[in-house]
Amino acid sequence: MWIQTCAGIGYLFGSISPVIKISLYYNQKQIARLGVAKDLGDSVGFLAGTLCEILPLWAALLVGAIQNFIGYGWVWLIVTRRTAPLPLWAMCILIFVGTNGETYFNTAALVSCVQNFPKSRGPVVGILKGFAGLGGAILTQIYAVIHSPDHASLIFMIAVAPAMVIIALMFIIRPVGGHRQVRPSDGLSFSFVYSVCLLLASYLMGVMIVEDVVDVSQNVIVIFTAILFVILIIPIVIPIYLSFTQEPRVVPEEEALLSQSGDQGPGRSEHDDGQDIIFSEVEEEKPKGVDLLPALERQKRIAQLQVRLAQAAAEGAVRIKRRRGPRRGEDFTLVQALIKADFWLMFFSLLFGSGSGLTVIDNLGQMSQSLGYENTHVFVSMISIWNFLGRIGGGYFSEIIVRDNAYPRHAAMAIAQVVMAFGHFFFAMGWPGAMYIGTLLVGLGYGAHWAIVPAAASELFGLKNFGALYNFLTIANPAGSLVFSGLIASSIYDREAEKQAQLPHEGHLNLASVLTSFLNMDEPLKCEGTICFFLTSLIMSGLCIVAAVLSMILVYRTKTVYTNLYGRSRT
Repeated sequence: MWIQTCAGIGYLFGSISPVIKISLYYNQKQIARLGVAKDLGDSVGFLAGTLCEILPLWAALLVGAIQNFIGYGWVWLIVTRRTAPLPLWAMCILIFVGTNGETYFNTAALVSCVQNFPKSRGPVVGILKGFAGLGGAILTQIYAVIHSPDHASLIFMIAVAPAMVIIALMFIIRPVGGHRQVRPSDGLSFSFVYSVCLLLASYLMGVMIVEDVVDVSQNVIVIFTAILFVILIIPIVIPIYLSFTQEPRVVPEEEALLSQSGDQGPGRSEHDDGQDIIFSEVEEEKPKGVDLLPALERQKRIAQLQVRLAQAAAEGAVRIKRRRGPRRGEDFTLVQALIKADFWLMFFSLLFGSGSGLTVIDNLGQMSQSLGYENTHVFVSMISIWNFLGRIGGGYFSEIIVRDNAYPRHAAMAIAQVVMAFGHFFFAMGWPGAMYIGTLLVGLGYGAHWAIVPAAASELFGLKNFGALYNFLTIANPAGSLVFSGLIASSIYDREAEKQAQLPHEGHLNLASVLTSFLNMDEPLKCEGTICFFLTSLIMSGLCIVAAVLSMILVYRTKTVYTNLYGRSRT
């Protein structure tokens, strides 16, 4: 959880982009290109996935910390004029390298914890990705303690703080002994962590409101931050308590399920392969109405059909067809997954949904400034908190859908994408308070994506190559940002800014306005009013609806898979 907090530095780009823009005299298109480089660094994790399989996890984490320190440290030196400025393409490389360190933090934490808690993937992924989403708000509060009038010091903190945390904790992150065993206390432990997460989010929200409304002293800010650290440390009570208590480590029913779902890969016997072949024949031969029957009756019918097929195969009456490649729920390689329609439905649904949310996160500073808000840090912190709650809630509610109803997890994602569509609509309208409501809805919906997608990918395509599969899916994030932010949002913003610059005072040119425009021609153009992001927000709202449709198609296609995966445990 603490390491995942450091994986949220990319969400602070909305806070550091204004100072980069002013210091280096960039326009909005150039800032958008830096944002795309940041998103690429945050999402292109093939190297991280490969190194996490080759190196010990602590070594991969160390590589990520070094990348983060070098990338953002060099950006800080340039912004503060301590070293010579670099061309835009070189700045993009630095931002890419710095943010790419996050992929090592993400991969190491997710892969080890999904292996350690295979029967609680939704809660685990939701909590871990939640802390990555909340990292922006936590680091912003720590930055408030520094109280430096130099806004570039936030870049320095982004370079140094994650490296310190990773080096301190990197030997803890690993698959532990007995990782396939289930403790009876797991449910209570996750409930406690959820409670701490909600307390943390509520506390940060309250602190931000107080700091925004009241002019608090520096001593009060220090006290607020000290309490924040106490809340972050509280979850360590669980492993300490469980280390000193004796309890049965395996629940027999769960262990049976784990053996059935976990014995995958090269270790299977020929008998297991035969059972798989019989199972695939059952899928083809069972009547269409079987899946609509109650769970007990459905299992009974399928078992009878499987026995008949096995007897017929043994007598030579039927010839069992051997399937090529794994089926849903087994271990896929990345190449095998890439030829599956389910994988690409998941990818494009993520691209339209999370890509539009990331566009808001990257442009939040300019969006709030265009509507007349001066303190852009408030909205950056707020969307981090809603992002956090979306990830926690997405993991929790998708787990209810899966465990209690044996229904595809992507149903929760479709709901999240509809919520995001409403959020983008509020941004487009620019009504009073629309920034707060839009930030809430987009943050919740965007966060839910990153709790649902990793868990769903591990269920449909297995755990063996989870790191590679997950890192490929995350490419949808920068791909969406490249189109929505790098091409659509920035072009519309700069076009409207140019219109406003050419038509001051409602189109009446005079000597004073001409001289002002001439003297300020090197300053980046600014757009004011709802028109700046009106069309962009409407386009992204429509794309979120398209994403929801794709998610529901995936739900329809995978109903049987989830029934087979979770329907048996419910009976």
